[in-house]
Amino acid sequence: MSQKLLFGFHAVSVRLKVAPNSIREIHVDATRRDQRMKQFLAKVEEAGMRVIDSDDERLQQMAGTHRHQGVVARVDAVQLARSLDDLLDSLAEPPLLLVLDGVTDPHNLGACLRVADGAGAHAVIAPKDHAVGINATVAKVASGAAETMPYFMVTNLARTLTELKERDIWVIGTSDDAPRSLYQADFKVATALVLGAEGSGMRQLTRKHCDELVSIPMLGGVSSLNVSVASGVCLYEARRQRMG
Repeated sequence: MSQKLLFGFHAVSVRLKVAPNSIREIHVDATRRDQRMKQFLAKVEEAGMRVIDSDDERLQQMAGTHRHQGVVARVDAVQLARSLDDLLDSLAEPPLLLVLDGVTDPHNLGACLRVADGAGAHAVIAPKDHAVGINATVAKVASGAAETMPYFMVTNLARTLTELKERDIWVIGTSDDAPRSLYQADFKVATALVLGAEGSGMRQLTRKHCDELVSIPMLGGVSSLNVSVASGVCLYEARRQRMG
């Protein structure tokens, strides 16, 4: 089984909660014993796990960043769902999917996973050749959502969108020049929400596979939102409609 590194209190704490048996070792900064670290160590002790005292230099080498917060864990990769089809077959409510086309920045992906988890989306989908995989930075920014939100990287996004439509999932794309507003769309039905990267937006082929295009009203001086913020605006509108 492949292993990976998680760092930061949120990412490691969520793994402790959802899949403690997948944790191989936890390294902490031996010089940090503030209240937050004490609370974290109490959770680790409660889970019956051993802590390896380390120093900042060693933790930076492991995490690849100085923003590790004094916590780095070596863990087995956890597969949330074997395939997108398996996930869709298991749902008891209309699917709500977030599709990201061309989002290659790990900070943006981490934030998108976090907001997708918060809004109750069922999965995030991205093309393998125009996306970033789950790495330690993504997991850190996602604040634990990388451990709970299924993330599927597909070989051919256009084909995947076609297959979603064959399942009667309505594909809604976002575009600045769309004729209808986000708030005019119906998100109560099975929905795949497609967002592109900032600036370039979604690719033309992806756009052609959308059933409908909507825009987010921009009332100020800026012309667009960060993709993670846009994801949050759209997904929470979908959640609002579904709770109504």
